[in-house]
Amino acid sequence: MALVDAVANSIDVPLWRLFGGVSDSLSTAATIPTTSSAKAFDLAAKYYKLGFKTLEIKLGRNLNADIEVLQAVRAAHPHCLFILDANEGYTSKEAIEVLHKLNEKGVIPTVFEQPVHRDDWRGLGDVSNVARHKYGVSVAADESCRDLTDIKKLMEENIVDVINIKLSKFGVLGILEIVEMVKKSGLELMIDSVAETRLATGVAGHLAAGLGCFR
Repeated sequence: MALVDAVANSIDVPLWRLFGGVSDSLSTAATIPTTSSAKAFDLAAKYYKLGFKTLEIKLGRNLNADIEVLQAVRAAHPHCLFILDANEGYTSKEAIEVLHKLNEKGVIPTVFEQPVHRDDWRGLGDVSNVARHKYGVSVAADESCRDLTDIKKLMEENIVDVINIKLSKFGVLGILEIVEMVKKSGLELMIDSVAETRLATGVAGHLAAGLGCFR
């Protein structure tokens, strides 16, 4: 990544243009970590004032507590879009129950990320099927995407709607290869980060904007 950045600087070309030049801007979500409903309310209110329109909410520890957190976030930022990230925390039955309870309260997430364990391919498919056809919610695979073989399986078997990839996991060349694979499948792409440096986060942002294919 440092070399890519150095090359771009040496020829005085911004990274987003080097990666395809589709756009020089993008929208991102602010993350609310696993926390209490009171803290979630405060964070959602803060992000509302900062202008974030999409919030990614970490779930998966306790079904009832998670519902309370979501209600608190909704109260603080009533018009925001939700990405729910369970980080493998639910069984497929629990994940479907979360969708059902949220639907009853009129809360429809745009994306439900990694609802079940990374190796529970059947459960992931079951949740995705219910989410897709009953609630109109897209399910994303994150931890289930460990390598290109996993991504091919997810695409070929139509297990999820969205593939979430990280620069630190696949590298620049790996992401470019994944993008070409996924473009032909009709699946959506999202890009995420864990604990990357400022340089790596910057490269990921420029890559996403330049390629223009990340939802």
